[in-house]
Formats: sequence, structure tokens, C-alpha cells
Amino acid sequence: MSETEADSPFEGEKAPASPRADLVTALVLFALGTAIVVQAWQMPRFVEQSGTGLTAPGIVPGFYGVVIALLSVLLGVRSIARGGWAKGGAATGSAADRRQLGTAAVLGLVYAGILVGRLPFWLASALFVFAFTAAFEWELGPQGRARRIIEAALIGLGTGVAVMLVFEKLFLLRLP
Repeated sequence: MSETEADSPFEGEKAPASPRADLVTALVLFALGTAIVVQAWQMPRFVEQSGTGLTAPGIVPGFYGVVIALLSVLLGVRSIARGGWAKGGAATGSAADRRQLGTAAVLGLVYAGILVGRLPFWLASALFVFAFTAAFEWELGPQGRARRIIEAALIGLGTGVAVMLVFEKLFLLRLP
């Protein structure tokens, strides 16, 4: 059993991130959430075209920004309570943590920068969810890998179809 697994309350699970790492993450997420809210607030409201406040295009991103900012405050408070403000103990992560962060970043950039706009939105979303799920399930080892890949494909397909239905049937928006 590895050292990080020994600190976890659950067998085979990694120990939680250091309080300092959580504090740094909370600060970055708070800045991101605040920036999203500011940008959403600056979007046009179309009031001059008989639009209401509820039809403004900045409502959904603004809501997401508020949620990100509020959750980052909770993470920051928890981090400070666990000693994240104390001197010493830089926010370090293992090579596996950095690899996972890099994988998530690359997949997000491929999705937003390449897939969206070149493929139907539902298909781009389905491929992203499949790749993301498969990439992180792959690291769990070869035992049951085929089953996890099939599950990732089903989750991706289900997500793609659900995204399409929600946007087109509930929000009445045609997706690209």
C-alpha cells in the first residue's frame, strides 16, 4: 500500500489534497467565477427589443460563475480550517496528479477548440464525455477495462443525446 493510500479513510483511495493546494485552487476558482460573473453582466440584455431579464444571454453563464465563486469560498474556508493558511507546505502534487490535470486540460481544449463547430454539438459532447471517462477509467488498471470502455461509450452517447434534447426541446435552441 502506498503512502497516500495509507492516509485515506477508504481502501485504495488517495488521500485528500493538501490544505495549501485546496487554498490555491479556491483562489483560482474564485477569480474565475468572479470573471465569469463580470463578463456575463456586461452581455447585452436586449431590453430595447422587448426582451426581459430572463431572456438575457448572460443569465446561464452568470449563474455558473456565481456557483463556481460560492463553491470556491467553501473550499477556501475548509482549507483554512485545515491549516492551509499556515506557512510552509507548498502546494505540490504527485506526477500522477499533474498528468491527470494535463489530460483534463488537453481534452477540454480539444473539445472546445476542435470538436465544437466541426461536428454536430451532440456528437462533439458525446466524444468528449467518452474520451474523458475512458482516459480516467483506463488508469484503474487492465482488470475490467473492456467493461469500463463500453460504459464510457454508453455514458458519452447518453450525455450527447441528453444535451441535444435539453437544448432543443427544453430551451428551444437549435444546436450547431
